[in-house]
Parts: sequence; C-alpha cells; structure tokens
Amino acid sequence: MRLAESINYRGAGTVEFLLDDENRFYFIETNTRIQVEHPATEEVTDVDIVRAQLQIAAGEPTGLRQRDVRLTGHAIEYRLLAEDPERDFRPDAGTVTDLRLPGGPGVRVDTHLYAGCEVSPFYDSLLAKLIVYGDTRAEAIRRSRRALAETRIEGPATNLDLHRAILQDQRFVSAEYDLDYVTGTPVPLAEAAG
Repeated sequence: MRLAESINYRGAGTVEFLLDDENRFYFIETNTRIQVEHPATEEVTDVDIVRAQLQIAAGEPTGLRQRDVRLTGHAIEYRLLAEDPERDFRPDAGTVTDLRLPGGPGVRVDTHLYAGCEVSPFYDSLLAKLIVYGDTRAEAIRRSRRALAETRIEGPATNLDLHRAILQDQRFVSAEYDLDYVTGTPVPLAEAAG
C-alpha cells in the first residue's frame, strides 16, 4: 500500500515479491493491472477485483478498505493451456471436439471455450482458468483432483495431464516445492492416469 500511495496510484495493480527459505522478501515488479491469477485472490478475499477495477476507472467508490479485506481458506488456480508438456510445452492449435467442464462446491471456471471452438496458434494458449477453493489446502487439493478428473478438452494438446500428475506428487501435496519444481524435477505424466 505504501508503494501505491507514494506515487498516488489509483487502480487495480499488483506488487510482486519472492520469499526465500530464510523468510526474506525480494521485490520483483509492479503491474498496473490485475494479475492473471486474480480469480484465486477473489476466492480467498471474497472481493470482486474486476468490478472494483471498473468502479475505480469510472471514478466511483468501491466501498473497500484495505483493513476490511480478510484472507480465508485456500485457492488453487490451474491455467489450462493448449500446450504439450511432453513436447517442451509447445503451443498447439485446432478445433475443440469435446468439452466438459467441472462444477460443484468451490469450483469456478473462467473460459471462452466451447465445443467447436477453433484454437488459434497466433494468440495466448490459455483455454481456461480452473479455480478451486477449500477451507483448507487439503480440501482444495481434494476438490482439485475431482474437478480435473471431470474436465475434458479434446482437440488440441493440453496440459491437463500435467496438472493431474502434479496433484498426485507428494512434494506438491505437502507444499515442498520451489520455482524449479516443473523444470528441475519433471513429474511423469504417466502418473496422471494413476
């Protein structure tokens, strides 16, 4: 907040930091926009960030005060991409021939996708964001497993199996991972079927 106040910034934005294993913070960057992962933040704060951004842009009050924003529960966001993890995450394109999206308690899907949709090779490979909330991390992981098992996107290659495999990996489940998790110690996709 002090950073935004020091430059009289008004609007949605993010300030990003890294935390090392000795609990030291390192500044990375600021973005004068909402982050791609804003749905996860919305789930744990119960704040509609997009609405607030539009209210600010229109010069309207949001009715929000920083001290009123409370974090509750756990949210995990899965970026479902038209990319092939087994081919160095190369983007893929084509027609979505079958689409089944999950639902139920704590499950949110933000997407433009539909069966018959043509996925272009010329734009961002993001197909959908699956956001799963739980009162605890364990509940969010259980709900995630179910939601990802219910999800089907046929046509272009996707990273669905990678997400499924990660949820079976004990390092992820016990929150013992770091920035090198995917590139440093790849999770075998064959585990996703297990």
